[in-house]
Amino acid sequence: MTNLANDTKQIDGLNDRYLLFSIDDSYYGLPLAMALEILTIQSITRLPRVAPYIKGIINLRGKVIPVLDVRTKLGISERAYDDKTCIIVIDLHDMHVGLIVDMVCEVLSVPQENIIPPPKNYASYISSVSQLDDKIVLNLDCETFFQNDLEQIRV
Repeated sequence: MTNLANDTKQIDGLNDRYLLFSIDDSYYGLPLAMALEILTIQSITRLPRVAPYIKGIINLRGKVIPVLDVRTKLGISERAYDDKTCIIVIDLHDMHVGLIVDMVCEVLSVPQENIIPPPKNYASYISSVSQLDDKIVLNLDCETFFQNDLEQIRV
């Protein structure tokens, strides 16, 4: 378990830093300032009558956090969780949300010149694309990606 962002002073220096994770053979990034913790996969309490990608809730030190499977939300077929599967806890509008991903890869500084807008008419939840050595990274706009889920997962 890693604590990634504790206070405003730390967050101010994270503007060009991204947390990279993978789903299948694709790489995704999210602003490091949003990431609070990375957890190993754990027991998830299912919730009735929610979208299939909303896997349920976990108890994190007395706080109930909704957990969503990013793979399923992206429309990619489910797979069994393994020892690389993680839950990235993010802060989204003062609400903590857990994102299940196949694997957390690394934290990178991405120079502004390596960040380009996504192609027109591309998925609205992709804020930008980064070219990093041999990887193309799709940077998520978490607000757009989860906009339809916020009311459903508010606990």
